[in-house]
Amino acid sequence: MLGTAALAQTQTVNVTTTAVPFLRISSDARASGMGDVGIATSPDANGMFWNRAKLPFAKSDNSIAVTYSPWFRDLGLNDVYLASIAGYHKLDDEQVISASVRYFSLGNIQFADANGNLLGSSMPREFGIDFGYSRKLSEQLGIGVALRYINSSLASGDPNNSGVIYKAGSSVAGDVSLYHIAPDTTKSYFTWGIALSNLGSKISYTNDANNKDYIPANLGLGAAYKARLDRDNSITFALDLNKLLVPTYDSATASTYYTQSVFSSWFKSFNDGSNQLTSWTVSAGAEYNYDNTFFIRTGYFYENKYRGNRNYLTFGLGLNYQNIGINLSYLVASGYVTTRNPLSNTIRIGLNFDLANNGSKK
Repeated sequence: MLGTAALAQTQTVNVTTTAVPFLRISSDARASGMGDVGIATSPDANGMFWNRAKLPFAKSDNSIAVTYSPWFRDLGLNDVYLASIAGYHKLDDEQVISASVRYFSLGNIQFADANGNLLGSSMPREFGIDFGYSRKLSEQLGIGVALRYINSSLASGDPNNSGVIYKAGSSVAGDVSLYHIAPDTTKSYFTWGIALSNLGSKISYTNDANNKDYIPANLGLGAAYKARLDRDNSITFALDLNKLLVPTYDSATASTYYTQSVFSSWFKSFNDGSNQLTSWTVSAGAEYNYDNTFFIRTGYFYENKYRGNRNYLTFGLGLNYQNIGINLSYLVASGYVTTRNPLSNTIRIGLNFDLANNGSKK
């Protein structure tokens, strides 16, 4: 007992930070209602954010999804938000092409010097555009790949008169993923998925070429089980594990943190001197489905207290009518000011539109 207590007291907070963290914010109201779980859940147009390999197994041949997520609504801000649009098209029974756009507005920011003198204002924003291809490798296994362009404009010029010239940062990244589904989905069945996302170049915001930041490369592992209660009722239980493929920064690694290559940093993230058991986040969720028409969802997201301490409970509802679906999610406020989620007490809204089939067989 004494040894355990001493170890806990000596462990320090070691949060992994990256540029463009908006790439890891859920842009899916359905998944957000389930604790941000989505790697192995049933496919829809938002599946490309979690796992593009799911898309060849989608029921609809063409679909579009639009999501709006207010940001810091708890503080009364109205100009900070995340918006996204995503869509896919089945070329045939085995191949799918897809694309999405994510836009993050950070509102209006007023700059001032040390004496409080106003130096001007800026409206920082970030966006990502990606295109992807997915195909079935067999009747149970799918693969997905994507290429993404990222642009982040947080400041420009020298707003603080410090001699540092700021500019918009840009990066190119890719995703690769797998998805496996059971051969018989008319009964209760199990699915799993693996997703590597945002594997790409560093990003720089200044004229200092040696000071580039990592983007949020990520390894995700997911599993889901759909229990069919009867012809019209089912419950899905899902679990995702996610780890940023970015090394932590501390005094021991400061000399090599910025100089190592992106490729080596992915492996370094597993051996950077930090406790690897604490570096994984856990998302767990459940979804009740009545006749593919009405959905009730809940979930929980866990992050170790030494890695950021983001822990929250979520709830969600969904309704499908003909070819239109609406999803709502709510994140319950929790934590102190320093760990409070920007989406606390916020309702996220998503719309899905399933378009006319192209004749592919189901």
